Parts: sequence; structure tokens; C-alpha cells
Amino acid sequence: MARTSAGILLYRLREGSVDVLLVHPGGPFFGRKDLGNWSIPKGEVDGDDADYEATARREFHEEVGHPVPPGPLIELGSIRQKSGKTVYAWAIEGDIDPVTMSSNLIEFEWPPFSGSKKSFGEVDKWVYYGPADAREHIKETQIPLLDRLDAALAAAAAADPTDRSPR
Repeated sequence: MARTSAGILLYRLREGSVDVLLVHPGGPFFGRKDLGNWSIPKGEVDGDDADYEATARREFHEEVGHPVPPGPLIELGSIRQKSGKTVYAWAIEGDIDPVTMSSNLIEFEWPPFSGSKKSFGEVDKWVYYGPADAREHIKETQIPLLDRLDAALAAAAAADPTDRSPR
């Protein structure tokens, strides 16, 4: 059975650009991997009748160390990752200082087959990226989430001509 995750894409408007918060997976497997390995903060949905938005909010808090900022969520729909996992996502505007971010810990056997357990941060880096850098860093299968955010912001700006948000 394919797994399902839910997440939040935090964005901020800066100097005529939309910056998005991406997270880098912690632990020894991704330490030297950069481009194409970042993600939106997200995590697995528990059970068949789980509330995807509640999961997205919980996982954001666990991986960023802050609750989702107040305000309306923009529904971004879902994407399918190469692993077959479906990810449901929402976006929200906010500006949390990455210096204040922290992640929950995950524990697994390390080194493999050693019998020793080690704890690692589920996330080890938090960075706001502008449009071009975000597309280089995010997992390829999550790029449509960036496109959908751009489209939603452009539609909102078109509906409100006094809005000076970037498109």
C-alpha cells in the first residue's frame, strides 16, 4: 500500500520575490546530498481516516519547531513522489527566523547492523530559497507545488489590482 504524507509550504514576500522555506533531511544518509534533496516540511498521515490538514500542521511543528503561522491556507493539491508516496500540501504566508527553528529527533540503528541506536534530527537545515534556487534544491517531484503556489498568488493578485504581491 502506498504511503501518504501531508505538509505545509511556508512562503514569504521579499523584495519583489516569493521565498519558500525548504527543509533538508537529517541523519547520515543525506549529509552530503544537497540539490534535489530538500523538501517542504511534511510527514506521514496516520490511518485511513486521518485529517490531512491536521497532519500537515503537526508535521510542520515537529520539523520546524514552530506552529503554522495564523492565516488562510492555500490548497496546493497533491503530488506523487518517485517512491509512490502521495503528498498533500498547503501553503501559507509567514516569516519565521530559521535561527529559531528546531526539529524533532528520530532514532535508528547506526551504523547499520551495529546494534547501536543513535538519534538524529529529522531535519538538519532550514533555508528560505528564492524561485530559481528553490527549484534546484527541492525534490523534482515537488516542483509542481511551487508552480501551484505561483499560480495561486498570481490569481489572487489579478483578482485584487491593489495587491502588490509578486507574481
